[in-house]
Amino acid sequence: MLFAILIGVLFAFIAPLVYRLLGRYVAILMALLPLALFSYFISLYPRVVQGEVIIANYTWVEALAINLQFRLDGLSLIFVLLITLFGFLIMIYASAYLQGDPLLGRFYLYLTLFMTAMLGIVTADNIFCLFLFWELTSVSSYLLIGFNNTNKQARVSAWQALLVTGGGGLALFAGLILLSIASGAHTFTGLLAQKNILADHASFLPAFVLIMVGCFTKSAQFPFHFWLPNAMAAPTPVSAYLHSATMVKAGIYLLARLAPILSGPDVWFYTLAGVGSITAILGAVVAVQHTDIKAILAYTTIGALGLLVMMLGINSTLAIKGMLVFLVAHALYKGTLFLVAGAIDHCMGTRNISQLRCLGEHMIPLGIAATLAALSMAGILPFLGFIAKEMLYEATFTTPWLLGIATLSGLVFVAIALLLSYRLFWKKSSKPTPPRHALSIGLYLPPLVLGIAGLTAGLMVSSVPSKLINGAMQQIVASHSNTYKLALWHGFTPVFWLSIGTVILGVSLYRFLPFIRIRSVGMQHMYKYGPDALYHRAFERLLHGAKTFIAKLQNGYLRSYIIYIILFFCGLLLIVMWRDPSDISFSQPAASLNETQLYEFVLVALVIAALIYLLGTRSRLTSIVVMGLVGYSAALLYVLFGAPDVAATQLLIETLTVVIFVLLLHKLPAFTYLSHQFQKYKFIAIAIFFGAVMTYVMLLVQARAVDSDLKKFYGAASYEQAHGRNIVNVILVDFRGLDTLGEISVLAVAAIGIYALLRLNSEKGGKP
Repeated sequence: MLFAILIGVLFAFIAPLVYRLLGRYVAILMALLPLALFSYFISLYPRVVQGEVIIANYTWVEALAINLQFRLDGLSLIFVLLITLFGFLIMIYASAYLQGDPLLGRFYLYLTLFMTAMLGIVTADNIFCLFLFWELTSVSSYLLIGFNNTNKQARVSAWQALLVTGGGGLALFAGLILLSIASGAHTFTGLLAQKNILADHASFLPAFVLIMVGCFTKSAQFPFHFWLPNAMAAPTPVSAYLHSATMVKAGIYLLARLAPILSGPDVWFYTLAGVGSITAILGAVVAVQHTDIKAILAYTTIGALGLLVMMLGINSTLAIKGMLVFLVAHALYKGTLFLVAGAIDHCMGTRNISQLRCLGEHMIPLGIAATLAALSMAGILPFLGFIAKEMLYEATFTTPWLLGIATLSGLVFVAIALLLSYRLFWKKSSKPTPPRHALSIGLYLPPLVLGIAGLTAGLMVSSVPSKLINGAMQQIVASHSNTYKLALWHGFTPVFWLSIGTVILGVSLYRFLPFIRIRSVGMQHMYKYGPDALYHRAFERLLHGAKTFIAKLQNGYLRSYIIYIILFFCGLLLIVMWRDPSDISFSQPAASLNETQLYEFVLVALVIAALIYLLGTRSRLTSIVVMGLVGYSAALLYVLFGAPDVAATQLLIETLTVVIFVLLLHKLPAFTYLSHQFQKYKFIAIAIFFGAVMTYVMLLVQARAVDSDLKKFYGAASYEQAHGRNIVNVILVDFRGLDTLGEISVLAVAAIGIYALLRLNSEKGGKP
């Protein structure tokens, strides 16, 4: 599995180079990667469906228990097959959709990197490894959503998606860390083994809340759902891959993975069922108000994700099995419809339903694909969507409010399915919409394959899909019993008649869609109080506050920057001293003053006199000379206290500083005086405060001398191993040579920059 990740990263970064060599035929090579991975993982199907869990461990940071640990079981295999199958078809589709785009190579880089990150999420066993791939999906999706970087809406949407999902990822990581601390395990395998003790741990509820935030942001649950419709600014291949089949399902995957650990207390049911229900209703209600095909698909995706979370909240065997079936069915038909929407937009130049009529006359293969997907979406026999809808109704049948939400969603799905198939392609019109160009095979073959896959999966549900679903059930429900057999037909049950009624009412709802859109115009004012509007207001105020804060902080005066650093540093020290108070006896330091020599008093008096004179002078040259006097006095103190090397350094620095200032004196700006006498006293008070704090710290250090073994080691090894008598020099040059090399490199880079600035000649009226 590590090889699959590494080869994915390799293919991603060579994509731009391959595009330069092969042009549009780069799609052939890039499509081979997901196809090869699909073939590899499908070869593991017999082992996984038998209940085998394939584990792969690779040591990374052993001391911190951060290792590359992977786990492939029934649950992972479902997602892996979806990721690689869709990846293969999207690679082909993108070559036709983005034909002639000069950045096609870059697009394949982003897309392959995202696919690799998704594979890492669903196969990771180590929580640190999971977080790495989790955030990589946020970053790569940001790049994909903002691919059309000249479009302001695309840039804003990409930034929004990154902030929401990236922030949720940080919350998720904190929650997983809390679970790890509570259980002592860093892997899902270890967490599952400790699940009985986690529910009673004090960290369980905070960890639960943080993990829910992470999963809900990724899977677009209320109130974090708003980023998904805005992300439709991305190219359609991105929408089809990220926002129907893969990225938005990452949160669903993790909830399913953690269900055995977190689903014990009632908070699991009320949180997931409640949030999922609200999201499902919201998606259904808003979807019928739009005329843009991608917006309709985005909101029905939100509704479907809400149903998936709701089913996970119920957490019964039937609900979990229905969730898995619905997850696969939704990926197949929604991916198909997204690709159909992209092909329509590409050929017709619009996605607005009110401007599209009788497309089947020119796009028969695309119409067939849309019809197959729509039949599955509406839950018509014998498609996989029919089985998913029946299981959804069956799981909620004993809970009226959940059944009502499931039924409402089913009605909307039927109406939308008719809208996107019959209304667009087959409804007769006296003015059919003519295409701008012919439909290419690359635009209709991938959606046609997915549409047929939804039908095939329904017809074969009792064989391959059933075994795969049962294999995944063993990882989610510990007491899994295969009481509900996956089959295409269960007889004339109450659920079947409810399904028939849903279709009939959905057809009626379809006829009222134009009326609903007209009436919904009056609801638009409500959206200014929604999560999306609140996000934009908060973001604008954050930017305004940041600009105001930076303007105050970065005011261009060096003295202000020094004050901020001093006050912050002293504040941290005071917090530590308040938290850990120490009693220091001042009698011994006071007694040592009696041993002070006359020349030491003279040097201290000289420094104090120089500082007082410095505060009163208004001559820059005098200020430079007086500051040099202070520095030279400090160098003499170093000599007197037996530190000649430090004294030599101080003398050189002071001499160089004075020379440089004098040479550049005529180039410096005008001397700035303090505008108010109060400012002078303020700076004097801050300087005295800083000196007092540092004096206290030095006394504290002397009172608590640390007997370090490292000091003894350097004292013994400096001469024996490095053949040097100056311990400080030996440490810097030999024992910490790399640090010194880094410092020298920084100085060298700074010197090059200074030299470049000195060589820079600005021409009057022009640019440098």
